[in-house]
Amino acid sequence: MPLDKFVLILVCVIAAASATVWIAVLLTAAIEIPFGWLGLIPAALVAYVVFRVISERVGNAEEDHYDKMDH
Repeated sequence: MPLDKFVLILVCVIAAASATVWIAVLLTAAIEIPFGWLGLIPAALVAYVVFRVISERVGNAEEDHYDKMDH
């Protein structure tokens, strides 16, 4: 396996683990602390932005640079 692919997988795993811990901490704070649900607003905004970026990327044919390459 090439080193760059290994590093990309490692970064993705670390990012997913970090996001999971962050969401768990926000949910725990929302349950334990009065008005802790306000901490869920940044998580909802981040989720919305990620959803919009992915949907724009998947739906835009001009962004597919690799489809036009000759192999």
